[in-house]
Amino acid sequence: MTCGFVRPSRYCGQDRAIKGDPRDAPTSGGLDQEGATSMAIRNVPPLRGAAQIATLLDSPEIVGLIADLEATRWTGRRGYPIRAMVGLALTKSVYVIPTWSRTVRLVAEHAALQDALGVAPSIHAAYRFTIKLREHSAALADCLDRVLAGLHEAIPDLGANLALDGSDLPAYANGMRNLPNGKPREHYADPDASWGHRSAISTRKGGGFYGYKVHAAVCTKTNLPIAWRVESARDSEHEHMPSLLDTAIRRGFTPGTCAGQGVRRVRHVRGLRVPRHPSGHPAQADRERGQRAAQAPDL
Repeated sequence: MTCGFVRPSRYCGQDRAIKGDPRDAPTSGGLDQEGATSMAIRNVPPLRGAAQIATLLDSPEIVGLIADLEATRWTGRRGYPIRAMVGLALTKSVYVIPTWSRTVRLVAEHAALQDALGVAPSIHAAYRFTIKLREHSAALADCLDRVLAGLHEAIPDLGANLALDGSDLPAYANGMRNLPNGKPREHYADPDASWGHRSAISTRKGGGFYGYKVHAAVCTKTNLPIAWRVESARDSEHEHMPSLLDTAIRRGFTPGTCAGQGVRRVRHVRGLRVPRHPSGHPAQADRERGQRAAQAPDL
């Protein structure tokens, strides 16, 4: 058996490894396999990623977040520096790594990242820091507000035209109701997740998935998110459109137009304009095109 990947020994037999996974299609890096090979290989982004993380750590918004989190550390062992832990979280995001274990291994084998963070944190410290961020989510929210305010100052028309939609976020848990022996499952590894529906994209088919949905209001000019929230997969996008628009307005943005499925149901935003199809509703335009095609004479 041969595979067309850089490291065949790691990816061969992937279909067998994920048999029984509730997700419809295997995604790259979806499962964190034990005994994985070195992370410092040629498919890792170049060194400019480490320079980008160092620049982010020195930005006023991140410096303010580090100071706010440092103020909460007044007792107990000092542990790893807050700056290094925030840098580890930025590394996970910049390098698009799905798990903390792979992020920690990458930093441990990446000299440039160690120079940017100052130290290579452990996997246990990464999970403890995740809990800390959840407990002090207000400090993280204030940091994001400062980032968006800076972007709005640099781009005055940011958020003038918004698109609202939801994206699937599969959970690393098995959501099947029954065990392999047929008995009903009593405990779920991720009880907050639920089953939902996602559309087909690229080579991945649509259908049900187990996890969450990221509901976001995105600026159509810059593709930057203005407001977002993570909810269970069963929740529809329509339920969270009002709160997303409220958050965008609270952050100082003035949306002029808004596009999204069911967005016409949102009437609480005064002056909000919904772009329409030239022939009216898109579904009506599709029906008109179908009728014209049926009436066209055969050549």
